Amino acid sequence: MSTQVLLPKMLEIGADASREIASVVLSMGLKRPLIVSDEMMVKLGYVENVINDLLSANIVCCVYADTVPEPTIASILAGVEQAKYENVDSIIAIGGGSPIDSAKAISILAKYGGEMQDYRFPRLVHEAGIPLIAIPTTAGTGSEMTKFTIITNEQTDEKMLCVGNGFMPVAALVDYKLTLSLPPRTTADTGIDAMTHAIEAYVSRKANPYSDTQALSALRLIAPNLVKVFKNGSDESAREAMMLGSSLAGCAFSNASVALVHGMSRPIGAFFHVPHGLSNAMLLPTVTEFSIDSAPQRYAQCARAMLIAGDDDSDAQANHNLLVFLRKLNVTLQVPSPKEFGIDRDKYFAVARTMAEQALASGSPSNNPIVPSIDDMVEMYRQIWE
Repeated sequence: MSTQVLLPKMLEIGADASREIASVVLSMGLKRPLIVSDEMMVKLGYVENVINDLLSANIVCCVYADTVPEPTIASILAGVEQAKYENVDSIIAIGGGSPIDSAKAISILAKYGGEMQDYRFPRLVHEAGIPLIAIPTTAGTGSEMTKFTIITNEQTDEKMLCVGNGFMPVAALVDYKLTLSLPPRTTADTGIDAMTHAIEAYVSRKANPYSDTQALSALRLIAPNLVKVFKNGSDESAREAMMLGSSLAGCAFSNASVALVHGMSRPIGAFFHVPHGLSNAMLLPTVTEFSIDSAPQRYAQCARAMLIAGDDDSDAQANHNLLVFLRKLNVTLQVPSPKEFGIDRDKYFAVARTMAEQALASGSPSNNPIVPSIDDMVEMYRQIWE
């Protein structure tokens, strides 16, 4: 059986890769880009750098910098209108997963119209949107390498998973230097997100030899370096490893899909505004424990790639080490429980079944080694409360 692999047409990877933006735009025959970003990227000067690099090549651009964390339908509408009004021929997204996800949605809606709900899974969006160039500033989401975007429907408190080749960026500029300014909390949350991408891609029912290679390579880079960058954000070697690991993990899950952790994580974010990587971290140890006996060899290989088990260790020992590692990692990275995050207990348990139903409807849990029931997920939501 063959496997279809989808990647950006162009990758620029390494120190100062983001400063190649003008040459990338010109090489693709593009002339009028819209920069999509957020206030923090403006304050840090990253947006100004892109503007100046473009102007130095006589490329005129416009800017939409009002994206928000965990983007909603409402938050992208102004960007859609600006893209139409300015008649742009390309979009440059610079930021973490939220600006890149927002840009993907703007790319499709500005070209084809309709509402974001029209593009949610199980529809597969294969229509090519306005060409998108992604410049990630976090080592976590891997969105620059994926055919997915997540947009919250604020009317229903649902994080809508949107899937298809149309959401794949045409180019990605992966510059680890842009992550040097990340604070420890963001570093931890996005780093665990990347680790979760790699683990879930490897144990996914849709895993394939190509995605396996990317997933294991990502884990070899992420696991030894995540705590390093959390404790010392100026460690350039560790930052570079995390950035490459994040992109490899994005490539892996884009071609194998994520599974139960992501399925259960999205509703927590939608209902309680928990950052995506943090809600993944809350769930990862418990979901892994639930799933591990259904794919013991796969999880053991993850542990070996992460250098927390050796080739001579049995699968059972490797999997024990993995569970211990994940729980200790959450302690080291100061991951709060939903209770410690400040979520209201009564509301949390009142919507637990709804969250489980939304998780199942997203399709991600069906990729898990063992497909959970609604009751299984409600029980896992209960377990992570404290």
